[in-house]
Amino acid sequence: MKTYVEIDKHDMVVVSITCDRCKKVCSIESDVMDLQEWFHHSFIGGYSSVFGDGNEYEIDLCQQCMKELLGPYLQYVGNYT
Repeated sequence: MKTYVEIDKHDMVVVSITCDRCKKVCSIESDVMDLQEWFHHSFIGGYSSVFGDGNEYEIDLCQQCMKELLGPYLQYVGNYT
């Protein structure tokens, strides 16, 4: 879950993220490097989806929870740097 601050009528800025699993909170003031490693995904269920047609979902996970939950299924494809 993200927390936003309104800059003006049309712009919002994320100031913190809470992990939907472990409830860890990371803010732009506390640890910018950790904040860059968070996982966010949102999607809308399509026709005949197990999630329901047209239902919208989103999730925010800290890097520790993402590694614990998805690590066994991730495929290493190389080093970007």
